[in-house]
Amino acid sequence: MRSMSPGLAVRSQSGFSLIEILIVVGIIAAIAAFVASTTFGGRDQANAKLAATQLESLAAKVEQYRMDTGQVPSSLEALVNNPGASGWLGPYVRKIEDLQDPWKRPIQIRTPGTNGEFELVSLGSDGKPGGDSTAADIVKP
Repeated sequence: MRSMSPGLAVRSQSGFSLIEILIVVGIIAAIAAFVASTTFGGRDQANAKLAATQLESLAAKVEQYRMDTGQVPSSLEALVNNPGASGWLGPYVRKIEDLQDPWKRPIQIRTPGTNGEFELVSLGSDGKPGGDSTAADIVKP
């Protein structure tokens, strides 16, 4: 058996120091913050593009309603349920929820529109008239 004198004992350490752990946690937090800002910041931009596409599709359905009944609907609910209009061949939209923008707010129809018989409006990410960037109104004449 070998004996070691107490003064010559070699201590072996394994693992990470507190500083190393803090550096790794800091890097992970920075990456998570970057990914979150990119993901959630891009959501409103994607919703604005989706709303514009949705208004295009809905405008075609309003046009079909107009061709069938000879008039523009006073509300978009007329695309789902017959308001008593003669010539109605709908439903033009399956359910009321399809008349909401990506932010789950009702799409508005204005008759007459600024540049035609009607226009469809989504109030953007803030849900208020006007605004800038993704909060701006999205209008389909």
